[in-house]
Amino acid sequence: MVADVVAGEGAESIALPPGGQHVAIITGLSGGGKTAASKLFEDLGYTVVDNVPSDLLRDLAELVANDPERYRRVALVLDIRSGNALLALSAAVGALNGRDIRPQIFYLEASDEALIRRFSETRHRHPLETDHRGIATAIVRERQMLEEVRGMAQVIIDTSELSHRQLRERITGALESSNEPEQVTLQIISFGFKHGVPLEADLVFDVRFMENPFYVPRLKALTGLDQPVIDFVLNQPVTERFLTFLHDFYAFAVPAYQAEGKTRVTTAIGCTGGIHRSVAISERVAADLRAQALGPVRIWHRELERR
Repeated sequence: MVADVVAGEGAESIALPPGGQHVAIITGLSGGGKTAASKLFEDLGYTVVDNVPSDLLRDLAELVANDPERYRRVALVLDIRSGNALLALSAAVGALNGRDIRPQIFYLEASDEALIRRFSETRHRHPLETDHRGIATAIVRERQMLEEVRGMAQVIIDTSELSHRQLRERITGALESSNEPEQVTLQIISFGFKHGVPLEADLVFDVRFMENPFYVPRLKALTGLDQPVIDFVLNQPVTERFLTFLHDFYAFAVPAYQAEGKTRVTTAIGCTGGIHRSVAISERVAADLRAQALGPVRIWHRELERR
């Protein structure tokens, strides 16, 4: 299906990368939210091309490259339906790179529980599901098949608990970061272990060794964004040592990641509930990363969105 949407009064203003043309590739797990993402890209004025056959990708790239004014914003949806998603993605990226267009790859995924629930609610059949193997087996198989595709993505989004508004914020934030200088984009996510570790995390730090403000009556109802909680968490001796460690770690690791061609690093910082310690520490780490000027910094407090 092809939906040609022209940016108009209803389209959100997003600054395009140098050259004025931007191509996004949307991929990921079946049921992971690619359809919702496609509609969001349409709202942003993108021409969305869904499930284009692999043997037409080169012609499509030629069309986009030869008419940059008409195809200023293009989003391609490539997934397991193409048969070999890795081959299709590699072909698309190669065809675009050969025409001096650097696509931005979005990979959408969700937890097994969320995917099973979505297929149950919509009554859609998973592309890999057979009469002999159930939906859970199909999801595991698809994760394995798309492992290398996931590794090629610049943007990975776990949609398990995301609302439509939150998904839009994650996408528009990623589009804005594509305009910034060629640096590693650093994303910080605060979370609660009792709600699960974010799937998109490259690094996970557990701050449950710090004293918990939850058990202090005057602090229990507050969050890590409130100054009394910030002071309580940051004034602990173990916190100072931990933050010094992270400062040195990022100063060493981020340039190494960049040298290896990595374009984003997602750090998840977790405590029990994701409301107090992880939020305060994430804000402090984000501020330190910005001060070091290691790259664009994005921060998202996952559990605060639930409140």
